[in-house]
Amino acid sequence: MSEFSHLKNKLLAEQVEDEIYHYILDTPLEPGTKLPNEFELGEKFGVGRSTVREAVKLLSSKGIVEVRRGSGTYVVTTAKGLSDPLNLRSVQEKNALALDLVNVRLLLEPGMAEMAALNASDEDIERIQRLCDRVESKIHSGDLYIEDDIAFHTCIAESSKNMVVEQLIPIIDTAVMMFVNVTHKKLTEETILTHRMITEAIARHDSIGARSAMVMHLNFNRNCIRKLYDGEWET
Repeated sequence: MSEFSHLKNKLLAEQVEDEIYHYILDTPLEPGTKLPNEFELGEKFGVGRSTVREAVKLLSSKGIVEVRRGSGTYVVTTAKGLSDPLNLRSVQEKNALALDLVNVRLLLEPGMAEMAALNASDEDIERIQRLCDRVESKIHSGDLYIEDDIAFHTCIAESSKNMVVEQLIPIIDTAVMMFVNVTHKKLTEETILTHRMITEAIARHDSIGARSAMVMHLNFNRNCIRKLYDGEWET
């Protein structure tokens, strides 16, 4: 019972994170604007201060807000740009957007994984392996893993050593975040399996294997979203 409550609290924090994000965009709050304090945000969204605190941590990790000790929480200058350049998080049809995003990812990320297998340095491979291990560990412990999942895919994109790919990273980051939020982490075992396959292929510099593993990973994601879209799973 306590574990279930812990899970509900984490999901609630993610929902409040999204609400605060839309509050920033819709008001709109200019860069440098101070957010209401934890108590005021809790009153606004009907949640406790601890939930607000977790939501703010998530926003801070994505560069949307900055927490200044002893001063408060402020909107940063990159809130609308680098964190979500296409303003995708303002789209209300989350399931439809998640499906569209994973289809775009299928066009892009297998090639990124292939290039990463060809071009990744030893340091790149070590970082990908660490992030793969971290995602797996957090999934097994029931902790939030979205930041490490995003970092895993970002590291693969960076390891492609392609300057155009680097400009697409914010879109990939948004897509990963959207998938985890929409599916409520239903595809955890498949994530562990396919992340490991991708990592091992890149470590072997097996470009075909890396591409195939990424296709498998994203097809699992797409099938999951389609089931949600068709009402086969409850969100």
